[in-house]
Amino acid sequence: MTVIRAVLFDLDGVIRHFHPKYVAAIEREHALTPGAIEAFAFSAPVIDDVTTGRITRAEWVRAIGEHLEAPAAAEAWGRQPFTPDDAALGLIDELRTAGYTTAVLTNGTDGVPAEVASFGLPDRVDAVFSSHEIGFTKPDVRAFRHVLDALGLDGPEVFFTDDSEAKLAGAVELGMSVYHYTSVDGLRAALHTAGVLSPPGTR
Repeated sequence: MTVIRAVLFDLDGVIRHFHPKYVAAIEREHALTPGAIEAFAFSAPVIDDVTTGRITRAEWVRAIGEHLEAPAAAEAWGRQPFTPDDAALGLIDELRTAGYTTAVLTNGTDGVPAEVASFGLPDRVDAVFSSHEIGFTKPDVRAFRHVLDALGLDGPEVFFTDDSEAKLAGAVELGMSVYHYTSVDGLRAALHTAGVLSPPGTR
């Protein structure tokens, strides 16, 4: 039986969280239809362009503003705050202390490096992988293969968690253990089931 050596985390919805109330407030202030900003921001092809590095985050925000004819609203949306998840970060620290490799794979933009640095994430994991640098997004198996190659690991040696069940497919194809993330407690239970962070002597 292959022993899991690394735990790979999604970023948004797992390690950090955005708050819908900020988006709703921006849309009210600028007299936009509720949901209008993210309906366009996360639609193809613009989301694919920004998360594969074909356009920058600044160009993405500008495109959103142009589409909505509300550039100030798009700029405000692009500056919205996020909250790091202390419980998830605590689990990451626990995993590293126990000797596991920890890493992040996000469908992200060129803003990700500065964003994760703002709450010290690069110092708490072994690597942060963003699709804008890889050129492929989850669930494309090539995004996961990039991570495996960079870490020098095989699929069965990695446990992956993401809050989007659809994003797990590429990891499963490569033999990774996976968990559709709903909570830190749920993740911890899934890790125990996979033999990760088990009591001493049981690994």
